[in-house]
Amino acid sequence: MTKMPELVSLFNGMGGACAALISLVEYPHYADNKLSLLTIALGLLIGSISFSGSIIAYLKLNGTLNKPIRLPSYNILNAVLVLVCFGLILGMVFVPALNNQAMLLVLLTLSLLYGVLFVLPIGGADMPVVISLLNSFTGVAAAFGGFLYNNQVMLTGGILVGSAGTLLTIVMCRAMNRPLFNVVFGAFGGGAAAVDNSTAGGSVKDISTADLATLMFYSKKVVIVPGYGLAVAQAQQIIRELENILEANGVEVKYAIHPVAGRMPGHMNVLLAESNVPYEKLVEMDEINPEFPSTDVVFVVGANDVVNPAAKTNPASPIYGMPILDVEQAAHIVVNKRSMNAGYAGIDNELFYNPKTSMLFGDAKKALTDLVNELKQM
Repeated sequence: MTKMPELVSLFNGMGGACAALISLVEYPHYADNKLSLLTIALGLLIGSISFSGSIIAYLKLNGTLNKPIRLPSYNILNAVLVLVCFGLILGMVFVPALNNQAMLLVLLTLSLLYGVLFVLPIGGADMPVVISLLNSFTGVAAAFGGFLYNNQVMLTGGILVGSAGTLLTIVMCRAMNRPLFNVVFGAFGGGAAAVDNSTAGGSVKDISTADLATLMFYSKKVVIVPGYGLAVAQAQQIIRELENILEANGVEVKYAIHPVAGRMPGHMNVLLAESNVPYEKLVEMDEINPEFPSTDVVFVVGANDVVNPAAKTNPASPIYGMPILDVEQAAHIVVNKRSMNAGYAGIDNELFYNPKTSMLFGDAKKALTDLVNELKQM
């Protein structure tokens, strides 16, 4: 599961490459038809952007490119590059002198370059938005191929993928509180390069596994907040066992799912489905937030930025304005982390210093196994 986001990104890139190759191969056969030539050029542009952008996203997700790289005035550079690409496409369609193989290769080169420059500055914390956007690009490129071949199956499939990817991108943008316009022009996402302007400070308090087991055992309602750390530890099976034990004792258990928890859209849903967690227990952010004031214990496992109160309280924070899970409203908050290191957005978390918060340090799988063993003895 930890490698699934980068695999999805790689597969998506292959789809974009396929659409671009179709354009390159079919250009000599349709060069005299303006409508077909326009279709070929647009398919090449979008497919190439999807391919090179997805490869950069893959390298970021697997840690090869673990820091965003920002060129001077990169927003202006990206915008100019896009305009040049569209200008070249119009020139190839309406200016016979520009309608040749050399111009097609120039368009290919510029499109690949834009895909790289589009994704390169974006921090890893924003990869879910990027993956869904690039997925929509691949769908659109495939639709152009279907239009070119008059292939209804290819056209329909491309439209479905493109429209679904676009809708998912919009949902993800709302979850991150980022306008879609900014995503398209790469003007967002300091991510891992963000400066920590948090004023939280203070001290944290630990909780032992035995004390947490007692706290949960006598609770009426427990909400679990899964994060990428849960996937890294491969602890989805043991957390399902924890849920079963608590419910057998009469404790109500739910999972709070943030739209951008993990490294790709729906990452936590897929992770928990793998351990047969009932779908109705996976509650989306907007539905679970009103329930936190009546929750006895919130157990945050491997999540960080999606529960950071700085998104609401600190205007200087890079994540300010991002909707979060309001876990601080619960009676007790327990956070399982390996250490006090910053999350994927690279900033401190004010939640850790909340008087109601206790820290359970250690690998998620080991900590959950110890917790389950404690509960079995009660």
